[in-house]
Amino acid sequence: MLMLCFKRLVYAIFTLAFVACLVFTVTEALPGDFCTSYLGRNATDNNLALCRDNFGLSQPMLERFLAWSSHLAEGDFGLSLSSGRPVNDDLLPRLANTALLGGIAALLAIPLALLLGMVTAICRDSWLDNLVSSATLLAMTIPEFITATLLTLAFAIWLPWFPAITLADAHAGLEELLPNAWLPALTLALISTAHMMRMMRSSTIDVLSAGFIRMARIRRIPTASLLLRHVLPAAVLPTITLSAMTVAWLLGGVVIIEQVFNYPGIGTLMISAVYDRDIPVVQACALTLSAIYIACNLLADLSVALLNPRLR
Repeated sequence: MLMLCFKRLVYAIFTLAFVACLVFTVTEALPGDFCTSYLGRNATDNNLALCRDNFGLSQPMLERFLAWSSHLAEGDFGLSLSSGRPVNDDLLPRLANTALLGGIAALLAIPLALLLGMVTAICRDSWLDNLVSSATLLAMTIPEFITATLLTLAFAIWLPWFPAITLADAHAGLEELLPNAWLPALTLALISTAHMMRMMRSSTIDVLSAGFIRMARIRRIPTASLLLRHVLPAAVLPTITLSAMTVAWLLGGVVIIEQVFNYPGIGTLMISAVYDRDIPVVQACALTLSAIYIACNLLADLSVALLNPRLR
């Protein structure tokens, strides 16, 4: 197990290093640059040359990559071109806000998905199974911004329980930010619950038809004990990987949701940085979300290895 953990950790480090190179290359290939966006109509050749010299954009790409990667190894993403502040000062508060949003969505989605998956598998082909399966398919096919719009219409206009948009800034306290996080978190939870619920349903159906479950029924083990001690641990293993990927998506795929609700998270920071061609901020956001995704997959692999006796 220690060797397995070490190998997975090494793979994760090499993957993150490759992603860092890819992020830098792709962001450098974006059309235009910060000086073109900053100068606007005054973007003459002389002004562009002076601006690029001032911000170090005229240096060769290899030199800028070596300087960027050396600072990155120290946890420093550099300076924002638009604000002149360290990128970490803008990134960390917004990352915490997005983590709050993803945490609430995960706490809502994961237990609900596991419960609905088991119930629909036990009641297979019943009216409840058909109803829940149809609802989850509908939730999976509707785009995120439409789901967000419908929930805003229902819970911010018809039933004014939550604010429609967030007016708090990125440095707002928890008591000010929490009421604004429920509606976007509910949007994320509905979408992610559908994917996890279908995986849990399929896994539970396979486990219920296994030989050890039939043997347990022959031994007349109580239904509650059978489901909790035998079916759930076996059925949840395939769902762990999907749950980890869903959590990673909750943290990294919230760009549209944060934009719809004007939520001060890493998604809105990345959108504004792309608009301003603030490449250091774009690189920091992309690399941070990639690191979260890799970490979630690493934890999922290790969790499955620890929970599965055959892999141990």
